[in-house]
Amino acid sequence: MIWLTRLNQTVLVLNSDLIEHIDITPDTVITLTSGQILRVRESVEEVIRRVVEFRQRIQGVPVAGPEPESPLPGLEGV
Repeated sequence: MIWLTRLNQTVLVLNSDLIEHIDITPDTVITLTSGQILRVRESVEEVIRRVVEFRQRIQGVPVAGPEPESPLPGLEGV
């Protein structure tokens, strides 16, 4: 699961296994396997970085740097 931000500043947590493809337009457009489309503020490179870091964490691969923190108050360490 990765934290992303919709264009309207709403935070969402996405199951990265559901990403079918990502389009680069003026916005980053993520199409899910269900056909749902998400537009997010993060760049394609940032989305890919977060997916790679998430997968490394769940597979027990050491990741450089601290654990990512929740962008929402009260959910630190999630």
